This record gives sequence, structure tokens and C-alpha cells, in this order.
Amino acid sequence: MDSSPEIRAFVQNLLTQNGDKEPLTDTSSFLLSGRLNSVDAVEIVVFLEEKFCIDFSSIGFDQEKIDSIAAIETLIRDAAPNSQPA
Repeated sequence: MDSSPEIRAFVQNLLTQNGDKEPLTDTSSFLLSGRLNSVDAVEIVVFLEEKFCIDFSSIGFDQEKIDSIAAIETLIRDAAPNSQPA
């Protein structure tokens, strides 16, 4: 299942809420670049935990792993290879 559209929509919504209208590509940095802040990072983590069953308590938190659509896709593939979205 391609989860990119759902992830993209979630991140784009966060960016829009912050007044960011810049283009968003799969490799666009949105946290380390400052487009999103730490509160937004928490929202992304909660979204991934609830929607994709990612357990950050077991894999640890690394901001780089949630800094782009491509990074999140890799995280989902690596951390939950057999899980289905909720």
C-alpha cells in the first residue's frame, strides 16, 4: 500500500496551518529546515503511531527519520513491515 498521499496530506495540512505555502516534494525537509516546529513533530509522531502502528518507544525518536515524506516512508517500511494502516 502506498501511504505517501495520506502522509503528504497530513504534512501539507501542518504546513498550511503554519502559513507555509512552499512546494512540498518527497525529499523536502520540513523539520530540520524549520518549516515545522517541535510541536508539529509531536503531531507527526502521534499520527504515525496511530495510523501506521509505529512504536517510537521501541525504535527511539530521531528527527531525521520524520523530516521528509521519503524518510517517513522508509521509517514505515522499516519499523512496521507487516503492519497495515489502522
